[in-house]
Amino acid sequence: MALLYTAQLARGAVWAAMFAQAMPELDVRLAPDIGDPEDIRYLAAWTLPPGLIETLPRLEVLFSIGAGVDQLDLSQVPPHVAVVRLVEPNLAAAMAEYVAMSVLALHRDLYAYADQQRDAVWRQLPQVPAGERRVGIAGLGQMGSAAIAALAPFGFALSGWSRSPRSMTGVTCFHGERGLHAFAAQTDILVNLLPLTPETRGFLGRALFEAMPPGAAVVSAGRGGHLDAEALVAALDAGRLSRAILDVTPVEPLPAGDPLWRHPRVVVTPHVAATTDHEGSGKAVLANIRRHRAGEPLVGVVTRDRGY
Repeated sequence: MALLYTAQLARGAVWAAMFAQAMPELDVRLAPDIGDPEDIRYLAAWTLPPGLIETLPRLEVLFSIGAGVDQLDLSQVPPHVAVVRLVEPNLAAAMAEYVAMSVLALHRDLYAYADQQRDAVWRQLPQVPAGERRVGIAGLGQMGSAAIAALAPFGFALSGWSRSPRSMTGVTCFHGERGLHAFAAQTDILVNLLPLTPETRGFLGRALFEAMPPGAAVVSAGRGGHLDAEALVAALDAGRLSRAILDVTPVEPLPAGDPLWRHPRVVVTPHVAATTDHEGSGKAVLANIRRHRAGEPLVGVVTRDRGY
């Protein structure tokens, strides 16, 4: 019985040492050292090299080493192979930190004061009580729930949007296409944590920006494919939006000449909101393999037709 790991070698080495101690009966193989493909029951990957799965006749589970699976070509994966995304507490905690940092910076006008400092301007801006600041989270899964838990103690007026109905204490929930406009219309700071699917690609676009209150702000820490960058720049230039904080961009790394780098109302971070921890991710995958061997349900199984 073997696990084939095909991603970052440094993480693979940590996993191999960890698994050797915790589950010595599992042989961890680091690509390209596949060995006998008949042994491989589990595959851990970020992307799928063309034709790889076809060489693994006894594969049972494909583990994504990220919180999403949009980077995987699931058409290569046979229906009998379970696809599992990474559900790891450290990822959610890190995302909650990033969201709280970004929302508080926008709420308390940190970037506006930084602009004033560059111009040596001493001017107090109107301070809005947290209870009057409407913060909306798009995506109410593990990441969205962690972000809401981090924001709740500040007293923000919290709302959330998801594709299907959800109910969360202290959160006004909207869902589906019909609820999206109402959600956007009452959101001063919108945080995007959606999974990337064909339905959510381009989510941060002109229609959404025009539905938001004038002067609203956007925080995007989902996937770069959610953003229509031209629509964002147009909305910022027109004053429709006041500012955007982007941890993910349509092209990564963001090219040096991209206008987002230089826009005075855009803050860019290099996809660092929640990075995969070597040890924590290994523990999560190991726990799922134990569940699988025991015939128990896996955590993070992806529904193929939804894409998450």
